[in-house]
Amino acid sequence: MKRKLLYTCFAGVLAAAVLTACSKPAAGGKETAAEGTAKTEESQAAGSAGAVKEELVFVNYRDIRDLNPHLYAGEMYAQEMLYETLVTITEDGYAPCLAESWTISGDGKTYTFKIRKGVTFSDGEVCDANAIKANFDAIIENKDRHTWLEMMNLLVSVSAPDAETFVIELSKPYYPMLTELGVTRPFAMISPKAMKDGSTKDGVKEYIGTGAYVLTESVTDEYAIFEANENYWGEQPKVKKITVKVIPDNQTRILALEKGEIDLIFGKNMIDADAVNKYKEGGKFEVALSNPTSTRQIVLNTSNEILKDTAVRQALQHATNRQAISEGVFYGLEAPADTLFATSIPYCNIGLKAYAYDEKQAGEMLDAAGWVMGSGGVREKDGKAMRLNLLYNSDSVTEKTIAEYLQSEYGKLGIGLEIKGEEEQSYRDNMKAGHFDMVFNICWGTPYDPQSSLAAMRQPVYGDFAAQQGLADKAEIDEAITEILVSTDETKRQELYSFVLTRLHEDAVYIPLTYECNKAIYTSDLKGVGFTQTQYEVPFGQMYFGE
Repeated sequence: MKRKLLYTCFAGVLAAAVLTACSKPAAGGKETAAEGTAKTEESQAAGSAGAVKEELVFVNYRDIRDLNPHLYAGEMYAQEMLYETLVTITEDGYAPCLAESWTISGDGKTYTFKIRKGVTFSDGEVCDANAIKANFDAIIENKDRHTWLEMMNLLVSVSAPDAETFVIELSKPYYPMLTELGVTRPFAMISPKAMKDGSTKDGVKEYIGTGAYVLTESVTDEYAIFEANENYWGEQPKVKKITVKVIPDNQTRILALEKGEIDLIFGKNMIDADAVNKYKEGGKFEVALSNPTSTRQIVLNTSNEILKDTAVRQALQHATNRQAISEGVFYGLEAPADTLFATSIPYCNIGLKAYAYDEKQAGEMLDAAGWVMGSGGVREKDGKAMRLNLLYNSDSVTEKTIAEYLQSEYGKLGIGLEIKGEEEQSYRDNMKAGHFDMVFNICWGTPYDPQSSLAAMRQPVYGDFAAQQGLADKAEIDEAITEILVSTDETKRQELYSFVLTRLHEDAVYIPLTYECNKAIYTSDLKGVGFTQTQYEVPFGQMYFGE
């Protein structure tokens, strides 16, 4: 198989339950949803007679949306099905994909890729070095949109000396280079014929890639149909047709699984722990969980008049009962998070001491910082009440639940916490602009962490940059992050990571809550379900039906 599973699936769980939370026409294909369902039923009947089932029905909570691989609106699992990158990221490191090999210059600044011969896009266009360069040119045209990837800031030039050679020149060495080239977007390749006058920043004509599947039909907010790419250069997938149904409601998805209308539910926020617990013993359905993929957290704005005091931020750490959140909100499905990144993330197992939950210690620290209990049950200092706001995404039932819990718990310590939910775009705009005291966030996750999350802290990408402006050691932290990214010495790089992660931990800018993990529930005859290096990929190419 081209992609190797990063984690083997297992049918156990950590806990019992969790609160229930959470087109454009494609080229070709005329089959309707009803016809698709009928074919699925015929396939199931044939399966009972001994034939191998080759059609899978998947479910997602929203439409596939815009699958332009150079932008960020589409569903990443669908982009992974259609498009490929120069390299792929496996459990064992980097592996060839559209590039069959590569070399890196001694100074770490020049990457030369030998492009795989015989690969074509699903429209018949040849995928050679010239097509690769056309894609990079389109991405570079919209460079400002992609500067969250440090590689874009270091990029000097790209060239295709001949049809089999593609070269990238950087101004400095950059150790996460291959990771950024191997993630889902924006460095995935689309047919130049599908571009609009050589550009993709304003949209594309069709969703044409080199991947194992092609999109044959979609109806906005209803379904999408993917079929195996007959001209795929790699190993043909055993599942030949995938129908993706759009079912926004969690319980409706579970009922569809129970009734045999779908075969697989997959994703961090697609399954609640009630369902995980119900099916953990196996039988008709199987359950799989991944290792931690990302960290759910609260970011504290150090420019805030109250939160600029490190002692106050550390007191909030001790006032936050992560174990209670893990068990009470997620019933243990998401483990309590002691640090900004899980110790399973590269460079992050550095022995940081967790902030233990201790209400008494939190109260004493606030007292020592001059915040004493006022007559109204809210702490005061120099005539100012200790009142903070916590911003959350109103589309997230989980964030609202945690916010209400913290409002109650912090209130017992004399911390007045106002919680405010805003629709996603407004929430993100305010977070980016620093218009918050405290805000929910999630780190970038595998395989982007820790490098991408840290790199983004140096510029106003999300809320990190604004939140850290009150830190006395902000410049020193940023300088170390920059040095990490261009370091060619592994020992030095680990030392720098240890320095940065320790500073951020002691500065208490982030209150880590729980470690998210990927989840899957699927019919027992579906095999090969597991998890890859990226939390957003559904590894359909590994799946097959069998006893």
